[in-house]
Amino acid sequence: MKKFIFTLGTTAILSAGFVGAASASTSGTYHVEKGDTLWKVAQKHSVSVDELKDANNLTSNIIYPNQELNVATIKEMTHKVQQGNTLWSISQQYGVTVDQIKEWNGLKSDLIYPGEQLKIQSPNGQAQQSSPSVAQAAPEAQQAQAPAEQTQEEQQQAQAEQTQEEQQQAQAEQAQKEQQQAQAEQAQKEQQQAQAEQAQKEQQQAQAAQAQKEQQQAQAEQAQKEQQQAQAEQAQKQQQPAESSQQANGKSMTVEATAYTANCAGCSGTTATGVDLKANPNQKVIAVDPSVIPLGSKVYVEGYGEAVAADTGGAIKGNRIDVFVPSEGDAQQFGRKSVKITVMN
Repeated sequence: MKKFIFTLGTTAILSAGFVGAASASTSGTYHVEKGDTLWKVAQKHSVSVDELKDANNLTSNIIYPNQELNVATIKEMTHKVQQGNTLWSISQQYGVTVDQIKEWNGLKSDLIYPGEQLKIQSPNGQAQQSSPSVAQAAPEAQQAQAPAEQTQEEQQQAQAEQTQEEQQQAQAEQAQKEQQQAQAEQAQKEQQQAQAEQAQKEQQQAQAAQAQKEQQQAQAEQAQKEQQQAQAEQAQKQQQPAESSQQANGKSMTVEATAYTANCAGCSGTTATGVDLKANPNQKVIAVDPSVIPLGSKVYVEGYGEAVAADTGGAIKGNRIDVFVPSEGDAQQFGRKSVKITVMN
């Protein structure tokens, strides 16, 4: 390992530079800017990272833009032990006692090592360096004989600390960005859910309105149907007295009635008086015995209505009639029964 010998003048320059770097800041507060790290702030105010953390009660190296840091109340400095340093020479440099240095650093003996960091406290936060005597010149000269490798090691360590702090700062910003993104996604999700609920509510209201409209329409149709039925019943009721009057003037009798259709096997579909029943399936026609009921007579048949005696039949003799119905099923349903008829003319 190569060693470099410095002159006493060089020693004085290095000592003066070290005191400036160890001095605590008393400029008040510092407003953190984007890109700042604890290491950068410490370098700006000539303090250590630990001093900044202790002065601001920080538990990590992470800081944020616009954060206010206290740099005025730092009353602790750090001394990095150099080759040839002793507790006594350090105490003389800062105007404190050996016992104080040991107490502040938890030392059990006077043994220290190059590169070791020692905490130095001062009443006003400024480094106190006493004037060394002639007898102390030799230890101070030895202190200035630090190897170049030691300086390079310190620089590498400082760069490593800065890289670590910048990485932690980047991680904190990334975490904050992810948190903001998660909050934005959550807000968007809640907005979409609210819109979906609103759309569902509007759809339900529209369905309810449609159902109410259909119900009102059905009620109106039902009311109209009941009104028409009532009118038809009223008209039928008014018509019945006239028919009763006609019946009263006619000849009434009880006959045996059956039913027939124009679509039976061998049926021509044309009555004895020439009525085409296939062309007029809803015509009210009965087959009669002309000797009892003359052809062409209007006859009221109970349960069938007013009909015309327009047909005859081989089996229709005496008090017997055959009523015409549209289909064979209707004929079978009618069956054979005794009914009251009235020959009105």
